[in-house]
Amino acid sequence: MDRYTIVARHAVHRTSADPLEPLSVGNGEFAFTVDVTGLQSLPDFHADGIRLGTQAQWAWHTAPNPQGFTLADSYEDYETPEGRRVAYATTGADYSDPTVTHRAKEARQWLRQNPHRIDLGRIGFVRADGRGLRVSELAAISQRLDLWRGRIESRFLLDGTLVEVATTCDPELDLIAVRIESALLARGELAVAVRFPYAQGDWSEPCDWNSAALHHTEVSVRGRHAHIRRVLDRDVHHVGLTWSSGAHLKQTGPHELVLRADGIGALDFTAGFSPTPLAGTPQTVQETLTAAELFWAEFWATGGVVDVGDSTDPRAEELERRVVLSQYLTAIHCAGSTPPQETGLVHNSWRGKFHLEMHWWHAAHFALWDRTPLLERSIGWYERILPVAQEYARAQGYAGARWPKQVGPEGRESPSDIGAVLIWQQPHPIYFAELLWRARPTRRTLERLAPLVFESATFMASYASWDPRRERFDLGPPLASAQERAFRARREARNPTFELSYWAWGLRTAQAWRERLGLPRISLWDSIARGFAPLPVRDGIYVELEHPVTLPEGHPAMVGALGFVPDTGLVDHARMRATLRHVLDRWGWDETWGWDFPLLAMTACRVGEPSLAVDALLLDVPKNRYLGNGHNFQRPGTLPLYLPGNGGLLYAVAMMAGGWDGAPEGPAPGFPTDGWRIRSEGFSPAP
Repeated sequence: MDRYTIVARHAVHRTSADPLEPLSVGNGEFAFTVDVTGLQSLPDFHADGIRLGTQAQWAWHTAPNPQGFTLADSYEDYETPEGRRVAYATTGADYSDPTVTHRAKEARQWLRQNPHRIDLGRIGFVRADGRGLRVSELAAISQRLDLWRGRIESRFLLDGTLVEVATTCDPELDLIAVRIESALLARGELAVAVRFPYAQGDWSEPCDWNSAALHHTEVSVRGRHAHIRRVLDRDVHHVGLTWSSGAHLKQTGPHELVLRADGIGALDFTAGFSPTPLAGTPQTVQETLTAAELFWAEFWATGGVVDVGDSTDPRAEELERRVVLSQYLTAIHCAGSTPPQETGLVHNSWRGKFHLEMHWWHAAHFALWDRTPLLERSIGWYERILPVAQEYARAQGYAGARWPKQVGPEGRESPSDIGAVLIWQQPHPIYFAELLWRARPTRRTLERLAPLVFESATFMASYASWDPRRERFDLGPPLASAQERAFRARREARNPTFELSYWAWGLRTAQAWRERLGLPRISLWDSIARGFAPLPVRDGIYVELEHPVTLPEGHPAMVGALGFVPDTGLVDHARMRATLRHVLDRWGWDETWGWDFPLLAMTACRVGEPSLAVDALLLDVPKNRYLGNGHNFQRPGTLPLYLPGNGGLLYAVAMMAGGWDGAPEGPAPGFPTDGWRIRSEGFSPAP
């Protein structure tokens, strides 16, 4: 297959600025997001769109905690079906009431805001007098994201003079490399400013530009290199700047530096970021450009690939565009050493925290696309926080490890009336482990990941409650189902369809892991997996919960019981097919999210409806919009990009092209034959 042609035909090219369409370079651990100048010169223009940012997986800040708040300060008691009192970290009834103040509320506010991901700095063009550029001053804009080489090439006219910029990121280091050519540099009319903000725990904005006294920037210059030590309260990190011969750096403010190349007309510079002091010989721009080119050429030349170029369905080109760009975006934003936040390394959502129920959507697809190491990078984080998850379960009176929902790198739960009682992330480590085992079925894989599998299953078995009257095991109360719409009834909610199926699969898979290791099965796990309450049905279709009744809005999670979840034998295929059609015909799409559409497509695959799989992936509704830069748009302001949609799309397409356990024979079993001609290679079947 001609992989270069497939990738190259979806290179992003723009001739005008759009606040929703900045571009990023990155490596999974670090990303740098730029405007049409190839730098971060137009932050105000992007303030109400997709913001410009410089972020890394390690870059977090914690505000002072003089009152010593702990998670226990946010606890609120809930009653289980057995009559036991269990404490959950909630926000409480008065969280949004500004007239009420007490320790629990103050603790909840601090715990939700901390830690928060930070922006490491802004690097952009400025005029000779330090004034920033305005988008109205730019003409003849031409910017291209070269996917095959992993670089952004930008050209524009400023004051009638051409400016050319190449921007890339090293594939291993948290470092950008930039090459600029323009007569404006030589005339001293254009320079590059590097500015550093303080951090803040705002929902989406990580930068505080108005608190200069609260942080410190210590600069040491030696030759053509500057070492910068950044201090934000008790958090410290380091920045290294290196520039080409003839240029010079000047500190122009407490947290601002300006790099000039007067009289030269060309400027190369690198900017590296690290939690520890930078050491060694600084890498050059050319070395970084070459390293990035080699990395991305190998990335695209390996792994799974889909070619729909010979299809006659008019939607084929758009689907392929989304697939190619989603591969790039998830590689730079979702393939790091910790689970990603929903907006990746672009700018913050939910204060930069990551949501563990979303990690599956961000990263599971890597295994099916034969890029398992990109999934494996983040599994070590679960191993590191296993003691935290075990303590969380123990504090509630459960065995095993209870995985939190909304967390920072330390793994501590955030108070939430939804997140604290959400449960569908609990089998995720079992699913990840199974994907890694299928890719690498060795004793070493089993022994390494068995603690995650067994501790997850132990909690799941401990959480399930026995109903002696109905002689069955129930899930909840309390709980919030994956749909989340009934969270206000969390004290009474029970038996969500998706979670019942997923937990049964998880417990059975954990038993398979015991057998692979030569260990005896645990009879309780078998009893629970076989004895769960029946999947709730109303009017002939599967519904979200046994109780309460929910409206047809939000996530249509019930379809995930057969689609996302492999076939457990618990789901009637004909009934699920009817449920899928019901959702497609009657759902309230305004309240859905980007991963709902691949969720539907995966179910369509397993119930033998390939045409519906394509229809679901390409539904023309607001939350299924993919911007020119490949990002899945959700809503203006707080969530203009949503990477779970991109990752979900890739998982669904992998199933459609590469199949799944028990899929029909033949190529591309999840695609229809009418109008679609699919060529693919490099895929592993889904479980």
